[in-house]
Amino acid sequence: MKSGLLFTALVLSVGMAKAQQITVNFEEYEPKSTLTVPEHPTTKAKFPFIDVHNHQWNLHEEKDNLDKLVAAMNALNMGMMVNLSGRGWTSDEAKSTQTLTKQIAQIKQYYPNRFVVFTNLDFENIAEKGWTEKAVKTLEDDVKLRGAKGLKIYKNLGFSVKDGNKLVKVDDPRLDPVWAKAGQLGIPVLIHTADPEPFWRPIDQFNERWLELKLHPDRKRNASAPNSNEYTWEQLIEQQHNVFKKHPKTTFIAAHMGWYPNNLPKLDSLLDQMPNMYVEIGAVIAELGRQPHTAKRFFEKRQDRILFGKDSWVPAEYATYFRVLETNDEYFPYHKKYHAFWRMYGLGLSDEVLKKVYYKNALKIIPGLDKSQFPQ
Repeated sequence: MKSGLLFTALVLSVGMAKAQQITVNFEEYEPKSTLTVPEHPTTKAKFPFIDVHNHQWNLHEEKDNLDKLVAAMNALNMGMMVNLSGRGWTSDEAKSTQTLTKQIAQIKQYYPNRFVVFTNLDFENIAEKGWTEKAVKTLEDDVKLRGAKGLKIYKNLGFSVKDGNKLVKVDDPRLDPVWAKAGQLGIPVLIHTADPEPFWRPIDQFNERWLELKLHPDRKRNASAPNSNEYTWEQLIEQQHNVFKKHPKTTFIAAHMGWYPNNLPKLDSLLDQMPNMYVEIGAVIAELGRQPHTAKRFFEKRQDRILFGKDSWVPAEYATYFRVLETNDEYFPYHKKYHAFWRMYGLGLSDEVLKKVYYKNALKIIPGLDKSQFPQ
């Protein structure tokens, strides 16, 4: 009897030892939910939509590139795509002008109602005399002569654009004539300033973006480091808002909801302060999907100021956006763990709100778009 008990105890002891040897780190932990609830995943939007935040680098090349892109857009029910990278990514002015011109010509010839192109600014020589006047003239020519429908400002303004050894501020006065000219031309300025605020925090157990910063250490900001000449998150956001306030006749679209998707009461107050400010939801659907009640109230209140955007072109990821915006589904996964290790919940937006977010607001502020392919 005693030997039987000892044997049983030994087996249990060995079993416990083996169990203790099983370790799972945060990156590996992917539990399968046992929750049983109604599910309505969808890969196609309920209404045709305009993606105001996309980057395509080869629309000026072979028609085959356009054909494949349109086929993918059709599968998503994307009625129109805004390519924000009109001039590509080069400081060679002749090359970037050729890229913009050929891109718009290709679109006009083959798919005139499916694409919109925004132009860009080259800050390479901002310290040189006459840069402002040249930038204004180029913007005007891009819109009036070449067919650009808006201006996109990348986040390098505030991050890496320099005058000598000093970073150029987003609200640098040399840019004031550019913002004013955009207002005169009646085009919107979609501007990306800063990044998620946790990128400026220590990479520790309290940082929600810990995994992203571990996988992409180059995204970490070091404004608090000794002798750093970087701007803090608060400084960059303030610089952006200074621009919006100084140019009330120009329409600005704050990319990524102005990096306030996790603080919608604050964003709501900012929209009150700046009537010329719109926001788009590119790359922040994970923030909205974890606060369905607060986010739904915000969308209902600010339905005239929110636009659909995605940013990176990964067609399969649009399904998360559709499901969060359109359904009342509960506790479903996001498509990138390093953006969101939490689950999503649907907002269940009404058709009226969905239509404004999906296309009506974009049609309102981007000039010269074909409205006939969208429902009334």
